Amino acid sequence: MDPEKRVEIEAATFRHLVNYLRENTDVQNIDLMNLAGFCRNCISKWYKAEAEKEGIKLEYEDAREIIYGMPYADWKEKYQSEASQEQIDVYNKNN
Repeated sequence: MDPEKRVEIEAATFRHLVNYLRENTDVQNIDLMNLAGFCRNCISKWYKAEAEKEGIKLEYEDAREIIYGMPYADWKEKYQSEASQEQIDVYNKNN
């Protein structure tokens, strides 16, 4: 595969993942962490780190807004539910 085309496909795949997470707000971060070992906040941190590798200064909260599609505080207020004890236990067991 042509390297440029590969980057285009990877970027499109990333955009698809981010849009999926924005549209499926019922998928809680703790569920993502428990099942996949990463969450929206992890993606935000990776995004920030990659931007900085390219010499682009990006605040963590700005990266979160890019991933969440809104300020994190707004997303948390609208969509984040309280984690169950079972979810917390699984998280603690895995981390």
